Amino acid sequence: MVAEIQNQEKDRMGTAGKVIKCKAAVLWEQNKPFSIEDIEVAPPKAKEVRIKILATGICRTDDHVIKGAMVSKFPVIVGHEATGVVESTGEGVTTVKPGDKVIPLFLPQCRECNVCCNPDGNLCIRSDVTGRGVLADGTTRFTCKGKPVYHFMNTSTFTEYTVVDESSVAKIDDSAPPEKVCLIGCGFSTGYGAAVKTAKVAPGSTCVVFGLGGVGLSVIMGCKSAGASRIIGIDLNKDKFEKAMAVGATECLSPKDSTKPISEVLSEMTGNTVGYTFEVIGRLETMVDALASCHMNYGTSVVVGAPPSAKMLTYDPMLIFTGRTWKGCVFGGWKSRDDVPKLVTDFLAKKFDLDQLITHVLPFKKINEGFELLYSGQSIRTVLTF
Repeated sequence: MVAEIQNQEKDRMGTAGKVIKCKAAVLWEQNKPFSIEDIEVAPPKAKEVRIKILATGICRTDDHVIKGAMVSKFPVIVGHEATGVVESTGEGVTTVKPGDKVIPLFLPQCRECNVCCNPDGNLCIRSDVTGRGVLADGTTRFTCKGKPVYHFMNTSTFTEYTVVDESSVAKIDDSAPPEKVCLIGCGFSTGYGAAVKTAKVAPGSTCVVFGLGGVGLSVIMGCKSAGASRIIGIDLNKDKFEKAMAVGATECLSPKDSTKPISEVLSEMTGNTVGYTFEVIGRLETMVDALASCHMNYGTSVVVGAPPSAKMLTYDPMLIFTGRTWKGCVFGGWKSRDDVPKLVTDFLAKKFDLDQLITHVLPFKKINEGFELLYSGQSIRTVLTF
């Protein structure tokens, strides 16, 4: 082990300040598979960090870029849920050093903007939600076949090495298993936080979760952790019910099982006591269904699934007037640099189990196979290892 660490140190000493040639999965254009290419990764500039990726999860958000549901420049390296090791740092970096185990953050935390300074805020102004595809100085660190390749959400993890701004990286416990805690970089934290941080689920309450993918299951885990007494999972795909029950759902149902609106079915089932609902799909119709399904006066509904871009929502304002609360949340409401290390520590203390969410582990070169598992509905989370 000591020899291995010394070799790693030598390796880092050998590459710091130099261009690194490595493999990456490049998207050259929309609706095309990933192409494994040899790329060049430039050294980090001031306040930047170059990371060797150890493991990265496949998230539906990455697919939004392929399908054009999310704005991006091409060619691009996507991927945003990962664990890695710091290879080198640019000048002025103080929060991480070479050799640190880290999680790159698609939601930065600059600790200076008005959002970061607000105790309830987490959507830092440095977030790249508009698909700029560059780092803070306006340029990219990736090139392939002589062309610049764009970054994705300040992270770009479908590559052996990436460069991120210091505000987009969190140092984590060195003993954390990379192929598991990478989920804390997006999917798990988003769902779990929606329940415990955004909705602030009360003990003994009734919760309903629409959409039982990886994030939906994480919402269920959060509701259970918060002490909810009844957790109802809803999905059209009944194959997902068994896993939902395993992570904490008390019952599951499909909207297809009744001709009545789902809000009526839930009201009858629960004696009209649904305190919290979560939409974890990103469909406009289910957002309104979820709102209508929580108690008309004291209910809270949280939009967790990313909505389709450039679409408008129509709903009856009486749904809100009677007292309901309708909330959104990004990354579960967590302040990324502050909270990600704490969530990793909680995982190591066995406060939650990420194994339930990971259905497949594949070598990085099989990335296209990993996306096929996502499309076919066979996987919850596929993790790629390097």
